[in-house]
Amino acid sequence: MDKKILLVDDAAFMRMLIKDTLTKNGFTNIIEAADGEIACQMYEAESPDLVVMDITMPNKTGIEALSEIKAKNPTAKIIMCSAMGQEAMVVEAIKLGALDFIVKPFKPDRILQTVTKILG
Repeated sequence: MDKKILLVDDAAFMRMLIKDTLTKNGFTNIIEAADGEIACQMYEAESPDLVVMDITMPNKTGIEALSEIKAKNPTAKIIMCSAMGQEAMVVEAIKLGALDFIVKPFKPDRILQTVTKILG
């Protein structure tokens, strides 16, 4: 599939898990960022079709990056990831325009189902 996906998480193993799941299912155009700051720069440079982003990160949180990306591109497709117990941030992310959220630890089929639904 030629859809470009930007994975944003400060934990390299989380990016690897998601990337692994997606590449095994045909999504091969995947780029990565380790924090919200880099994600905003990469979004502008790469124009991905979808962003899968963690909420809690250094330098710029997922909420801040979501807000910045949506301000520049209101139609940006963004899925947020969060650990249990971050309900307030999840609600804020949805209000800011995130299309969905995935709670960590997540099952690979949940990621695939959400990405497939959004990229259709």
